[in-house]
Amino acid sequence: MASMSNIKTVCVYCGSGSGINPSFVEAAVELGKAFAENGIRLVYGGGSVGLMGAVAKSVLEHGGQVTGIIPEFLRAKEKPSTQMQEMIITPDMHERKRLMFERSDAFVALPGGIGTLEELVEQMTWQQLGRHSKPIMLANIDNFWEPLFALMTHMRATQFIRPGMGVEVIVIAFAVAILVILVAAIIFVRARQAKAVPSPKEPHPTSQVVPLISRPAHVEFLAVYPA
Repeated sequence: MASMSNIKTVCVYCGSGSGINPSFVEAAVELGKAFAENGIRLVYGGGSVGLMGAVAKSVLEHGGQVTGIIPEFLRAKEKPSTQMQEMIITPDMHERKRLMFERSDAFVALPGGIGTLEELVEQMTWQQLGRHSKPIMLANIDNFWEPLFALMTHMRATQFIRPGMGVEVIVIAFAVAILVILVAAIIFVRARQAKAVPSPKEPHPTSQVVPLISRPAHVEFLAVYPA
């Protein structure tokens, strides 16, 4: 496996609530532990509640580094952690999202609500428009993101996601493998940029599948919309 030095910071988008499924919090805790143990700095929305709080607390409890970025108007609602090494207060959401993007080597979306979805889709849009090639991963814990995949497949079928406007997302079922797959994704992207790996071309009924590494059972695929 490539050195984790390929990835120094990862932005995690996730809910300010915990959801009803205990697996969501468990995944956040597991991810935070993995970040800390591998020297990956967490960049996130700064709150101490819900899944945001769970992932940040886990990183800190295992000796890791955390950067929280939160707009002034959300400080009372999302209760920023006082334990993180770096907290940035922004004047608005736009500045928050810009800094989260600039300070991150990759993006992971855990389960969340409309805010999580909006942040995720913005990164997908910027990738689609060629503004970045940073890996985007969806932690599909207990199939949480399946409705989004169905919507994207529908968008492709109705030709609102057209050839030449593809979106690449890595889908993974368990948090434990996230760092391994992110490293593999970065290697894949760099190789393709160097033309060592061709862009994927074979069609798939719902998405295009590009193997990143030898596929363990909990790794799903790198999905490309459209094929």
